[in-house]
Formats: sequence, C-alpha cells, structure tokens
Amino acid sequence: MTGNVWTRWPSREALGRAGITLARRVLVRAVRLLVLALLLWGAFSQRHVGVGGAVAAVAGVVLAALVSWAYFRTTYAHRLLPSLGLMGVLLGIGAAAEATGFRGPALVIWCGCGIGALERLPLGAAVPVASVALASYAASTNDVWLSTAATVAGMALAGYVLRLDAEARGSAQRLLAQERAARVAEAEAAALAERARIAREIHDVLAHSLSAQLVHLEAARLLIENDADRARILERVVAARGMARDGLAETRQALSALRGELTPLEDFLTGLVSSAAGAEVTVTGERRPLPAEASQAVRRVAQEALTNVRKHAQGAEVAVRLDYSEHEVTLNVRDSGGRPGELGAAGGGYGLRGMRERAELLGGSLEAGPDEKGFVVTLKVPV
Repeated sequence: MTGNVWTRWPSREALGRAGITLARRVLVRAVRLLVLALLLWGAFSQRHVGVGGAVAAVAGVVLAALVSWAYFRTTYAHRLLPSLGLMGVLLGIGAAAEATGFRGPALVIWCGCGIGALERLPLGAAVPVASVALASYAASTNDVWLSTAATVAGMALAGYVLRLDAEARGSAQRLLAQERAARVAEAEAAALAERARIAREIHDVLAHSLSAQLVHLEAARLLIENDADRARILERVVAARGMARDGLAETRQALSALRGELTPLEDFLTGLVSSAAGAEVTVTGERRPLPAEASQAVRRVAQEALTNVRKHAQGAEVAVRLDYSEHEVTLNVRDSGGRPGELGAAGGGYGLRGMRERAELLGGSLEAGPDEKGFVVTLKVPV
C-alpha cells in the first residue's frame, strides 16, 4: 500500500475476516463474550443498582455493543469521520458509566477504545483517540501509578501489535490473490498457446493436402481442355483422391500428435518417401525422442519439401537426411533437379514461408534455395 504512514488506513484485507483461521475466530468471539460478560458483571456487581439502574446498565451495554459493531463496519469501509464519531460515542458511554458509579464497565470500555483505535484507525487519528481513552483509564483506576503505567503501555503495545498482525495477514491475502490471478493468467496464456498450436497444425495439414490435390486437379483440367486420353485424366483424378485420403490421414495423425501419440520420426520419414521413386532417408547421430513441437516441425517441412519436388522437379532423385546433434536436430531435403511439373507455377510459396515461421517460433531456422544441381531445404530446430 502507498501513502503517508500517519494517514494510511489498514488495508481492507487486514480489517476483514478473510484469512482468519477457525481457531482464531473462536478465540476472538470468546474474547468478545468475555468483555461483554465483564461489562455486565461490572454493572450488576454494584450494590446501589436498583431496577432502574439495572435497566440503564443493560441499555448501556447493548448500546456499546451496537456502536462497537458499527465502528467495525465504518473502519472496514475506511470512513474516517463516522468512525471517529462512533469512537466518541463509546468514550462518552464510558464517561457516563464512570459518572454513575459503574467504574468497572467504564474501564473496560476505555481499554477497548484504546486498543480498537490503534488497531483499526489511521495512526494520525488512532494516537489521539487512544491517548484520550487510556488517559481516562489511568485517571479512573485505583492502581498504583507504576502498575497503571505498565497497564497503559501494555494496552497500547497490544493494540499496535494487533495492527501489525492484521497488516501481515492482509499482505498475505493480497499476495495470495495476486498468485491466484497470476496462475489464472498463466493458464489462459497456456490455453491460447495450445489453441494457436492446434490451429497451426490443422492449417499446415490442410495447406499441404489441398495444395497437393490442387496440383492433380488442375492437371486434370488441363488434360480435359487439351482432349487428352481418358486414362491420363483418370490417373490425375485418382491421384487427387489419394491426396485427399492422405490429407485425412495426416489430419488424424496431427490430432494424435496433439494428444502425444506420435509415431517415431524415422518411421514417418521412411513412410513419406516410400511412394516416391528415387528417394532415400539417412539418419545420423544418436536417435532420441523429440518434443512434440520440434517433431511436428520436422514432419511438416519434410512433407512440404517433397510436395515441392513433385511440383517443380518431377523425376528428380531426393535425399532426405536427418541429423541428431547434441543441441539441435537438422533436416536436409535435397533433390537432383528435374523437369517442372505441369503445375510448376501453382501455389505462391506460402508453404515454405509458413514452415519458416514455425521454425522461428521454436528458435530455429529454415533455409530453402537452389544449389549446383537442384533445390535444398534445410531445417534446424533446437532441442
């Protein structure tokens, strides 16, 4: 909390009941009942009390209890003037009790006012109020001055200690609330990150699958326009259907990956190139499981690179190399060059750009470009 120490209120967490253990609540209620019992005992222990005096004493005790309850409410609301007014009423009740011969209840009320002021009011207001209350107690008690001074000092210290204890409890409550809010924010951030990951996975699967289908469907359209042989057209349509089927399988695989059900990366790459003539997979380094994000990045780049080979370098030999090093995994897809496919210009290169963004999100890199013979795609992902 900020503000001048003399004008700063105890926090609402300190003045409230939150964080108070059951045992402490029982103790507080027992103390309040004890104070009430002392007030009633002090009122009825006087010999001069008659019927009228008894009624007045009970009315005074009830009024003091109600005013005390109102004082707790106004201090919790940080309302200074009403709190000071209620404290003045309590001091007045104590003075009236002293004037009518009820010294015991008066002393109890003044002690409660001194402690309650130091515990719940800003120090700039608490010190004067507590001084008046405890001075009234000292003037009315019959104890020797040394005992009276010790009692007054003890009550002042007790009020301030209760204040410090309440502030410590309030600080703990605020820290607990902040920690809970931080956990909620962390959970929300994790949920958003997971949603982004799922969206990215589905986007990559669909982009790869639909791009491959587009290649064959557009080829079929060109063949139809050129009155090509029916068998060639059917071949393209069947290939597009196969791509759709593969895309569905890849979508299921992506969902399985999100659930942590990934097939080994080496097996995936071997299966990926099995249908491509002249393609081979080489794995070097110590094989080990990769984090889901890194494994998915390698899979998607391999798929995209092989799709580009089919589009832009038909008949090319393809070498897929997976290298495990100590701190990163490297995927290298190299083709020997070949003739452009019928749809070599299809697509706008968004696949590799998306793969590059995925790699950069993981702290890695993706490089793609021509070499002496063909085209090379190199992905590096830290693990």
